[in-house]
Order: sequence, then structure tokens, then C-alpha cells
Amino acid sequence: MTNAATSIRPFLGAKDYDLSRRFYQTLGFDEVILSDTMSLFRNDVLGFYLQRAYVKDWVDNTMVFLEVRDIDAYWQTLSALNLPAAYEGVRLSAVQAFDWGNACYLHDPSGILWHIGQFSSR
Repeated sequence: MTNAATSIRPFLGAKDYDLSRRFYQTLGFDEVILSDTMSLFRNDVLGFYLQRAYVKDWVDNTMVFLEVRDIDAYWQTLSALNLPAAYEGVRLSAVQAFDWGNACYLHDPSGILWHIGQFSSR
């Protein structure tokens, strides 16, 4: 299939919309308010929609993979933000090695699980 896709943007729910908005701003995403119930968060060409919507089963099962160029540097940046102290429920794991590369895990204030990884060059 040939297509001219330029991005993919998942829709994320938020248990506390305003808290989640602050969290993603702290991570360095720029917010574009689209309505009272939805914003686009973007960083360069990457983006996702955050909604003022919370369905526990949906949010509890949402995962996003963010590929980065340097996982160790990215983790250092995340760690320096001290997110678990600033946002209740947020968790950040240490970088772990896998056969495909390295990754750390970040849970946002609603419980959405971000896999942040760097693939090994083969």
C-alpha cells in the first residue's frame, strides 16, 4: 500500500484533565487547545490528543511507545524533572536492556503507560 501519511496521533484519556495537561507541558510538549475537552500536544512532528474523557478500562489499557535517539540522555532529563514527587501516581523506571534495545517506563497521572525506548542498531 502506498500512502502519503505524515503522522499518527493517538487519543489519550485523562482522569484529571488539567493535571494531565500540566504533566505533558512539564515533559516539554507544546499544547494547542482545540476545545474545552481536547488539546493537541506536540513536540516537533510528534503529537497526540489529550481528551477530557476518562473510561477506566480504556485508560488502564493504554500504552504509547516513544522512540528516542539516546535513551540514557532522555532518562536523565526525565529523572531530573522529579515527576513522581511533582505528580501523584506518576512512576518512572530505570532504563532496562532488552534484546531489541533499551527502554524505560513512565506512567502518567492517569496511569497511561509510556514505553520510551531506543532500538539497537543492527
